[in-house]
Amino acid sequence: MLQKLIFLGLLFNLFLFGYADPGSNCSMKSPFVNLESEFKMFQHQIRGRLKVINDCSFRVSQFDMLSGSDVHWWGANDTGFDNLTAGFVVSDHELNDTYKNSSFVVHLREHLTWDKIQVLAVWDRPTASDFGHVVLGNLTNETVNSPDLAPSPSSGIDSQNATEPTMFYNCKVLSENYRLRWTLSAEKDYIDIGLEAATGIMNYMAFGWANPNATSDLMLGADVVVAGFKEEGLPFVDDYYITKYMECTVNNDGSAQGVCPDILYEGSNSVGLLNNTELLYGHRRDGVSFIRFRRLLNPADKKYDLPVNHTANMTVIWAVGSIRPPDTLRPYYLPQNHGEPPLVAYGHLVLNVSEHMDDCLGPLDAQEKEDQDLIIADAKVPLVVTSGPALHYPNPPNPPKVLYVNKKETPVLRVERGVPVKFSIQAGHDVALYFTSDPLGGNATLRNGTETIYAGGPDAEGVQASPTELVWAPDRNTPDEVYYQSLFELKMGWRVQVVDGGLPDMYNNSVVLDDQQVTFFWTLAGESISVAARGEKKSGYLAIGFGSGMVNSYVYVGWIDENGVGRVNTYWIDGQDASSIHQTQENLTNVRCKTENGIITLEFTRPLNPSCNRANKPECNNIIDPTTPLKVIWAMGARWTDKQLSERNMHSVTSSRPVRVLLMRGSAEAEQDLHPVLAVHGFMMFLAWGILLPAGVLAARYLKHVKGDKWYQIHVYLQYSGLAIVLLALLFAVAELRGFYVSSLHVKFGIAAIFLACLQPLNASLRPQRPDNGEEVSSKRLLWEYFHVIVGRSAIVVGIAALFTGMKHLGDRYGAENVHGLNWALVGWFLVGALMVIYLEYCERQRRRDRLFGRSSWVLGNVEEDDSIDLLSSTRTHAKREPQSSGRMEVQLEPFSR
Repeated sequence: MLQKLIFLGLLFNLFLFGYADPGSNCSMKSPFVNLESEFKMFQHQIRGRLKVINDCSFRVSQFDMLSGSDVHWWGANDTGFDNLTAGFVVSDHELNDTYKNSSFVVHLREHLTWDKIQVLAVWDRPTASDFGHVVLGNLTNETVNSPDLAPSPSSGIDSQNATEPTMFYNCKVLSENYRLRWTLSAEKDYIDIGLEAATGIMNYMAFGWANPNATSDLMLGADVVVAGFKEEGLPFVDDYYITKYMECTVNNDGSAQGVCPDILYEGSNSVGLLNNTELLYGHRRDGVSFIRFRRLLNPADKKYDLPVNHTANMTVIWAVGSIRPPDTLRPYYLPQNHGEPPLVAYGHLVLNVSEHMDDCLGPLDAQEKEDQDLIIADAKVPLVVTSGPALHYPNPPNPPKVLYVNKKETPVLRVERGVPVKFSIQAGHDVALYFTSDPLGGNATLRNGTETIYAGGPDAEGVQASPTELVWAPDRNTPDEVYYQSLFELKMGWRVQVVDGGLPDMYNNSVVLDDQQVTFFWTLAGESISVAARGEKKSGYLAIGFGSGMVNSYVYVGWIDENGVGRVNTYWIDGQDASSIHQTQENLTNVRCKTENGIITLEFTRPLNPSCNRANKPECNNIIDPTTPLKVIWAMGARWTDKQLSERNMHSVTSSRPVRVLLMRGSAEAEQDLHPVLAVHGFMMFLAWGILLPAGVLAARYLKHVKGDKWYQIHVYLQYSGLAIVLLALLFAVAELRGFYVSSLHVKFGIAAIFLACLQPLNASLRPQRPDNGEEVSSKRLLWEYFHVIVGRSAIVVGIAALFTGMKHLGDRYGAENVHGLNWALVGWFLVGALMVIYLEYCERQRRRDRLFGRSSWVLGNVEEDDSIDLLSSTRTHAKREPQSSGRMEVQLEPFSR
């Protein structure tokens, strides 16, 4: 019982004395203490009241605001653009939430005093945006930054008490996106009404009193005010009277019927009597239209204006909808049929304006918050960029001069990736256009910031007499939102929407993968490749893999997570269950994944050759050779996660076979299709390097004892035939691949072998003469012999290496299982050849030894080698036979010559 009494006592004290302000120990010497004011709305639907409590804190009440990105309490010396942008944070209290009729106390930073703060603003730092502010000094003579925010001298806005036109004593929710606000001044016989709706800029807002004698059809005979915005963005209000449910029509006799302005019923002679409304203020912010007007409670016009009994319950009507602007035939606005269900686009209720009401909890939040003109760039029509005065800049505060595009003030530009846009810059020599990642522009490095510049720069300036042309082609790596700004001054431009103009516009090549359900896109750029894949059916995730099958493949999976964020992860798969899927850490950039209209698309950029410090990582072996076909497979399934995978993450549909994508050619081919031209290329290279050219070398080495010059003829014919076949096979390969690429190991070996082989005929034509019998061998002859032999043997070795790397290339292209037997056959062939060479070398040495001792050495030829004829000489002169006892044996393993 005692505890309950103590608790009740605490509640009583809290109720009696209020909140114990932690800043109560602060002094109260500042002249701003007890100052009360209301926030001036600029953006994010900010409303509220401020009261300075003491020298180090203030209280905010009835505070509404839509959330921002990095919002702070901000101090400045004045409301001008330069002063606000040069301001400073005054409190550690951040404002990054949505506030709904909130009240709280804010403390200034330590050692900060009110005399240093003339303007207290709600400030978004990344965009340098003023959401709203209070001018603490000289409240009665506040200079307003924008003309359309200032109340007129006859507006009735009480500037002495710092009453803002957006603030009212009462608020009533009419529908989800439409509100009525009012402040009654019964003693002065008027009521101030504010109409507020999250609706289109060219839509009307209507409110009025129904005919008190009507029991049904409440709109007939109703006195309403129609408010909205003109085409140039200025607000308007007009007094209407409803006689029929139809658009206003003027008959031949001059009579009007329908929803018509009062003036049409009696003619233009009664304008002064029929005008029962006075426009006080209007603005369009964050996709919300707000108009404040004043209406007399007892108007002079008794025929078309209904008196308002402020103490009685009266029926009021309201509506929102589209409106037709004036034209030459009808110089007045024509509200159209609202066309939506009751309580959404129109309705009625009973209202007593003298009773306090406030059921508007929080600000209106429009789905489309921007009303700037939208210009969609066309590749064929240049956009003209000029400069002009700031009238309706979307992100205050702003400089006095801003950018215009096609005569529209700071419109939103929409460009497509892959489509070049041409700009004709005529904004002046002091305005240099550039496209940047920084929302403020003005060269971020001067503010110690960073930015990415996509186009333009200091040279992109010009005047009407001498414009400068700038062409910008956004690519797939350009973010979804960038900004066009001036390089020399802050906040002169606005946003650029970068949209996908279709993946074919963004990528250089594309192919349809197996089963026609997934399209694969790519662009090669230097040492990297940009890849996209699009699934043509509804799916939870899309995966593409590089390999012959899901097992032993590198896989890229794109999906949308539970927060709606697109994700792309990389994996190495070495089995057929979930535990065999191993996430890797590849160096992917420009990663995107999205779903639209049942289609899922993933994109990324990766290096062709990963730079890995640890060779045992699977991703280190994921090398893409542009000259080698890339085997691509795909799969789709219901759901994916970057956490623990299970069997539920397994695919539900998948490709039935890999498709080989020819990256350099921009085409694809089926897995099992072996192009006949490439098959002929391989066979001809085997015929040359595996049979003809080695046989020609063997002829020069081991057939010298054959009678006459038969060995030489065999040697030359085999070598020239082999070289001709090599060159012809090379032409086949170049024609089939539509290019000459030297990045793969096979091609490098092949080119080296062909180069060495082509040196031999040239080398043979420069062969020095052999010395006469007994003469010393010249250094040139000796050098030639070594060079000829070494180059010939090297050509054979490199050519054989080209054959084996060619088989590997074939395996990479058509699958190891298709060339496995050919590899072993090639190994067997050269093993047999090596054994034959060993046997011939043994016989040759035996023959020479027998000859040295005077015995017959060979049964197929003459007893002695006839090496006395210079077969390369046109006269074939005989040289003297060298003595056998000289001890010197000339090297004879010489392709194309002796």
